Amino acid sequence: MGDSASVGFAISFAAGILSFLSPCVLPLVPSYVTFVTGLSLEDVQKSRHLALAHALLFVAGFTLVFLAMGATATAIGRMLGYNREIVSRVGGVIVIILGLYLLGAFNFVALAQERRIHIANKPIGYLGSLLVGMAFAAGWTPCIGPILGAVLTYTASSADLNRGLALLLTYSLGLALPFVVAALMIDRFIVVFQRYRGAMIWTSRIAGGLLVVVGVLMVADLMRVVSQWLAGLTPELLRSRL
Repeated sequence: MGDSASVGFAISFAAGILSFLSPCVLPLVPSYVTFVTGLSLEDVQKSRHLALAHALLFVAGFTLVFLAMGATATAIGRMLGYNREIVSRVGGVIVIILGLYLLGAFNFVALAQERRIHIANKPIGYLGSLLVGMAFAAGWTPCIGPILGAVLTYTASSADLNRGLALLLTYSLGLALPFVVAALMIDRFIVVFQRYRGAMIWTSRIAGGLLVVVGVLMVADLMRVVSQWLAGLTPELLRSRL
């Protein structure tokens, strides 16, 4: 795996985790768990195998949509790929703008408007959990919109289908893993959430700072340079297995 690709995957995974920790996704995790499983919080704790099955189908649903978005972004990048340097720099500017938005530098109405898809009653059975996951991916902004948009912009700049799908799969994994863990340990999740809920504002700030840094690297065409520098800090044994 190339050095630049490794850094891109690390950024995408971190972006997925930050999306999960965003102030308007994290507080609703218990509601999502009970909704997709059809169980109360008490019953979820008793039927962890059932919670796991529904949680996996839920994350599979939004992963499918994210992969479709990644393929589309890659196709757009290929159409513009005759001048990869310009595509990367324009994409970097977009990523910087999204980062500044998360930092609260300005208020962009189009991003602030709610795009959630509300489902009053979940479709019955396991298929319902898959469909709810797809609805989550298709309609939930501004919670994950700026971060996901930055990942898609970076994906478009690569103009490589396999890498684009891998980047969105990595982003989905970062969003999915904490959700599955929360579904299996919902009682502990609620306790931890209540204890640290006041720190959630820092999630957006950290995400915004990360996007600004990535955007600057894209504009300056320094992503590969930084990747090589980080590779030099990686132990040889670990590098040989990447």
